[in-house]
Order: sequence, then C-alpha cells, then structure tokens
Amino acid sequence: MTIPLAVSPAPTRPTAPAPAFALLGTVQIVLISGITVISVALPAIQDELRLSGGDLALVSTAYGLAFSGLLLLGGRLADLYGRRRVFMLGLGLFGVSSAAAALAPGLALLLTARFAQGIGAALAAPSAMALLGVLFPDPHRRARATAVWGGLAGIGATGGMLLSGVFAEWASWRWAFGVPATAAALAIVAAPRLLPADRPVRRARIDILGAALVTAGLSTLSYGLVESSYGPLIGGVVLLLTFMVVESRTAAPLVPPAFFAAPRRAVALAAIVLGSAGMATSFFFLSLHLQQVRGLSPLLTSAAFLPYGAVLIGTGAVAGRLLGRFGVRIVLTTGLIMAAAGLALVSRFDGALVAGLLVLPFGIGLTFAGATVAAVADVPDEQAGLAGGVVNTAMEIGPTLGLAVLVSLAAVHAGDTTSGYGFALGIAAVAFILIAPIAALLLRTPQ
Repeated sequence: MTIPLAVSPAPTRPTAPAPAFALLGTVQIVLISGITVISVALPAIQDELRLSGGDLALVSTAYGLAFSGLLLLGGRLADLYGRRRVFMLGLGLFGVSSAAAALAPGLALLLTARFAQGIGAALAAPSAMALLGVLFPDPHRRARATAVWGGLAGIGATGGMLLSGVFAEWASWRWAFGVPATAAALAIVAAPRLLPADRPVRRARIDILGAALVTAGLSTLSYGLVESSYGPLIGGVVLLLTFMVVESRTAAPLVPPAFFAAPRRAVALAAIVLGSAGMATSFFFLSLHLQQVRGLSPLLTSAAFLPYGAVLIGTGAVAGRLLGRFGVRIVLTTGLIMAAAGLALVSRFDGALVAGLLVLPFGIGLTFAGATVAAVADVPDEQAGLAGGVVNTAMEIGPTLGLAVLVSLAAVHAGDTTSGYGFALGIAAVAFILIAPIAALLLRTPQ
C-alpha cells in the first residue's frame, strides 16, 4: 500500500560547510548518548520513582526500541519530504520529550517521553547523515566527512556513560534528560542559519505497509532480544520476512531490495553491527566488573572510560586522512583486527585491561569509519536519507543483539562472574577476526 507524498530534491549547499557539519555531528552525538546516558543512573531512577525491575528495564530500552524501529521510515521521509525539514521536526520532538522526561513525576510520563525521544531521534539521525552529501559534494571530501561521522556514535555512547556517572554522583538523574533538551533547543535555533533549505517539493508515494511491517518487525525483534523471549523473536522474524516479500512486489518500496544486493554494502553493515555490539557489551561487562568486583563508585566507573573516549575522538580525527591514504579496505580490516585484539586484552580483566581500553576504541573507531564509508558508497542522492537510516539501524541493532547473545554466553559459562564476562568477550573477539578476511575479500575493488 502506498500513498502520495510530496518529495523534496536535495537542498542547496551552504557557503560554510564546517559549522554545519559541527552542528550535525553534535546532534548525532547527543542522539546516541541518549542510549547510555541513564545507564549508571538507573538505580537512582528506580528508587525515586519506586519502579519494579520490569519497569526499569522498559525505561532503559524504550528509547532504543523506538529509535531502531523507525530509522528506515525516518530516512525515507527525509528523502521524500526534505532533509532539513525532517531533521528539525525530529530534533524538536526529541527536545520536547527530553524536557518531559526530566520533569516526569512517575512511570507513565517517563516511559511515554522515552518512546517519543526515540521517535524524534529516528527522524533526526538519518536526515543529518543525508545532509552530508549536500555539505560536501566533492566525493573525496564527502568520504572524509563520512569517515569522521562513522566514529561519532562511539563518542556519543562513551560520552553518555561518562555523563551518567557524573549525574549519578553529583546531581540528579533528571539532568540526563535536561542536558539533551537544552542541546536540542540550541541546535534548532542554529539549524535554519547553518543548514541548506529544502527545495520545492514534487509528488511521490510512500510505502505505508512496508513502513508498518519493518517498524513492527525491528521493534518486536529488539524487544525479544532484550527480554530473551522466543515469542517476540519469532514474531519479529516473521514480520521482517513479510516486509521483504512486500518490498519485492510493490512499485514504490520503502527499501528497494537492490539496496542490499551489493556484497560490499552487506559486509560493511555487518561490520557496523559487530562494532556496535562489541562496544556495547564491553561497556556493560566492564561497568559491572568495576563496580561489583573492584568496588568502584559510579563516578570512578565512568572515569575509567575517559581513555576510551579520548582514543575514539583521536581516531575519528584522523580517520578521514587514513582513508584517503590507505583506502576503505585496509582501514576497515585493520580496525576489525585491532578491535579483536582489544577485546582479547579486556577479556583477561587483569593488568592488560588498561592496554585493552586503548587498543579497543582505536579498532572500533577505524571499523566504524571504514564501514560507514563503504555502506553509503555509490548510493544515489535520492536515497541518501534511506542510506542514513540503514546505517543507523545497523548501529542500533548491534548492541541489542550483542548483549542478548553475549550476556547469555556469560551466564552459562562455568566459573565465577568475571570468567564468564571474559569468555563472552573472547567470543566477540573471535567474531571480529572471522569477519576481517571476508571484508578484505569483498572490498578489493577500490571505492
């Protein structure tokens, strides 16, 4: 089923792309930090609002469920209705819902606001990435900007962890929502001045049935993974398979089947899923280990990730130049191998932990940079928003999938808790090693 919709061609390029890129990058960091910014503060939220364990889990996962489930639709709307327009709409919804969460007196409003935050983020994130092609029409400059963009998710997730510890130790958990609300308001004020306006629209159609199926499928699948429930898992798979059948038969699909046909794009998206899974699970296990085994406070636990964040920022700063010199194939495969080495070091939970916290983010940063460039290479301009939605969806699915699989492996492993964490991270390291030669093989053709 499709309905007519006005389509906006690519907007005109602004005269100063650097400030516009800084604005979009900052928003991307804020959107991703929304996933982790309440992680350390969850006990405080539970105590103040008197939530059950199940209620707390819903508060924690609601943002990610809405975010990941609606990204493809958000990206397609950006292509059809205007990138800046959809970006500002999503950012406005994200800001208002963040403010509502900061003021929430109980579970009902907080949970509603977290879902609304995710909807806003799903509109803003792919629109922001789609605008990169307008800011940087030169292919080489665009590739460098995309490489930097690929590392922003890791910076956002790490920054959210750091802020979460600060809020939990020195302030109220409500600041975890107040700060993003303020950032969104400032970005909305700056956007009309820095971002190119959308051109007049033309008529087109949007695939409503496909949008409903993929949104329901991704959300149901993610919920099943979080809750380790077979019913939602099976339901999510069935919905996604139905979505694929519908897309192959509709005249104006939400996601053209040919979009995933390129092996290079498929392996790049797999690397993004794996990279985000490895980063999220290492955060999860390390946070538990440092607090439960080594007795660190929430603030000191967050501070332990400062070197991690610094390396991610440094890697993002040089990723574009590395891609220009060595190419996507070498950067991506090197990142996968380095990430595997970092996970292996972290999995020991001994004196090698510090080295692991330096090697792992370097590998993750290179992985995201190379994979993001490969995933969006040769995408037509009219599908730039869709490409942004697909890349962000891979980034969001990774943590959910990684935590579901690796936490289960840690739980069934014989031995103490720390050895279980180490075993799970070791399995993750093997996965990185296995995908590295596949990426090297499929990315042999120069970008």
